[in-house]
Amino acid sequence: MQKAAIHSNPDDPGLRAYRNCILQRAAKIGARESKLLAGLKSLEQSAVGHLHYGLHRSATHWVLREWAPAATGIFLIGAFSAWQEKTEFAFLPQKDGNWLLEVPLDTLRHGDLYKLYTHWEGGAGERVSAWATRVIQDPETMIFSGQVWDPPVPYHWRNPGFVRSNAPPFIYEAHVGMATEAYRVGAYDEFRRLVLPRIVQAGYNTLQLMAIQEHPYYGSFGYHVSSFFAASSRFGTPEDLKALIDDAHQAGIAVIMDLVHSHAAKNETEGLGKYDGSIYQFFHEGRRREQLAWDSLCFDYGKDEVLHFLLSNCAYWLGEYKFDGFRFDGITSMLYFDHGLGKKFTNYAMYYDGNQDEDALTYLTLANKLIHELRPDALTIAEDVSGMPGLAVPVAQGGYGFDYRLAMGTPDYWIKIIKDRSDEQWSVTEMFHELTNRRAREKTIDYAESHDQALVGDQTIIFRLLGKEMYGQMGKQIPSPIIDRGLALHKMIRLMTIATAGGGYLNFMGNEFGHPEWIDFPREGNGWSYHYARRQWHLVEDDNLRYHFLADFDRAMLDLIKQSDCLRLSQPLYRHGNELDQVLAFTRDSLLFVFNFHPTRSFTDYGIPAPSGQYQVALATDDSRFGGFARTDQNMIYATHGSADLAAGGLAQLKLYLPSRTAIVLRVKMHELQKKF
Repeated sequence: MQKAAIHSNPDDPGLRAYRNCILQRAAKIGARESKLLAGLKSLEQSAVGHLHYGLHRSATHWVLREWAPAATGIFLIGAFSAWQEKTEFAFLPQKDGNWLLEVPLDTLRHGDLYKLYTHWEGGAGERVSAWATRVIQDPETMIFSGQVWDPPVPYHWRNPGFVRSNAPPFIYEAHVGMATEAYRVGAYDEFRRLVLPRIVQAGYNTLQLMAIQEHPYYGSFGYHVSSFFAASSRFGTPEDLKALIDDAHQAGIAVIMDLVHSHAAKNETEGLGKYDGSIYQFFHEGRRREQLAWDSLCFDYGKDEVLHFLLSNCAYWLGEYKFDGFRFDGITSMLYFDHGLGKKFTNYAMYYDGNQDEDALTYLTLANKLIHELRPDALTIAEDVSGMPGLAVPVAQGGYGFDYRLAMGTPDYWIKIIKDRSDEQWSVTEMFHELTNRRAREKTIDYAESHDQALVGDQTIIFRLLGKEMYGQMGKQIPSPIIDRGLALHKMIRLMTIATAGGGYLNFMGNEFGHPEWIDFPREGNGWSYHYARRQWHLVEDDNLRYHFLADFDRAMLDLIKQSDCLRLSQPLYRHGNELDQVLAFTRDSLLFVFNFHPTRSFTDYGIPAPSGQYQVALATDDSRFGGFARTDQNMIYATHGSADLAAGGLAQLKLYLPSRTAIVLRVKMHELQKKF
């Protein structure tokens, strides 16, 4: 590990007081890495547990290996043993809590079900192998079993050498199961055929898949994982998932997955809860064992075997399924002994006060280092609400190695002002501050809302804006001031979010066109209904409804941002803010963004400070194509007036007509850009 250079950087002088603590963490991470390597040359060589443990076929035998130090005996059971313990299927104990079994090749065939029957001091029980790569659930008994997956013809990758573009990620967050319009669980193949083309057409370059790791309870949204190496079988076969990823790569879309390493399901027979009979094999003992708020178990990242398991899991998904990276879920819970619950992180001391689990920080750093060793183009994103410094700083610069962190405060801010303030109380300068307040050297994925804001008990932005009007007033021929306001603000909120983003942008599936209502998975409380666990794609396809206006705007917005490459080339530069008028203007590279959030006032010849030159409209939220009133003349060429005002940073004046509740994006004419170079 190199010295923590980031923490002495003048961009963040508040960290200087904690330099010694930061350097100590870096040294601890380096020492742990050296211990794990134990003479190996790279983390890649050490993260190979998935190639050793679990079920594997050799030239002459099936070989099964398990790590279960508290076990006193392990048997392989299945139809081949009449689901009984038999001597010929008994594992043999090895060193350091390892167990080995070899059986003839004709014992197991593709599709066979199998489990472990494990004994420990004082008890015994069925288990699904922790390393199982295929796990299925009996639809009648609801019992999970491992399944031998050895198809006669292995999947043939059509795009094996896909490399993710270095362009900013525009992420389409999706859940395969609820991506169908039918009242059932959707499938990988269905998603590939019907939803992936929508994502391509919408202009996103990255697909983020949720709920891939096997989870017993569908309603957990995939966050209570039981089998870490198994792609959820409720959506289809491994080949189906591989074909989905392959097709995405063919279309130039990277695919990342939600990786849940922050906790595990409590389940024992199909999970890791008491895998070898002990409570501490993978997890902490005592009060640290459970994450009470999530009803789950906390990994002990201080154990080398746990790091080996989780690092191997990262390598497995990259190699076997050719995922292009991960969003690491819920890492705030990992980082703090109290899981960061109920805390507002208001000062730097809260990151260095002894409440931090440095073993977890070590794991995350090594995971990022491993992932980028395996795939230099891989994308890693940290979901952290605490703002831990250095998360999205390269390991070589003393950070923890994520490429991006989620800007989790942004959706919270939008909800707050929509919910608690009248339109007249929206502060444009506060908006700009809230959306650009981030560390200069850490890139962020910004979003107006994700799946979190759509879950039952919360509301999407469109539902907060439209309320009950959404049910009967979305027809184009039905006049509704409430609908007009909601659509206008929906577009403006998204435009401001992406225009101020710190490097990337995210949208949850369907939210781009204002998908109605919320997400609620089948459960006892709703009569096991799928009504809210699906996507109503027909709404955006119906030309008589207004939903497609929002989708059309979203696509045009992405096209403009991608063409300008402004997220990669520059940062937002504040130009003008007037609280009384509720007008905000800022530039980003060659684009000038102007917002008029005033609910009733339109302005003629409104002066906006701007670099001298000629401008043309590149995008207008009021365009009739997007359900607006076409009050902006998009063919007009706007020229700055007067000489550059030194007091205004060398800017001239641009006179604009700004209709109420609209935003426009102006672009410096191409010949003006050429003059600068």
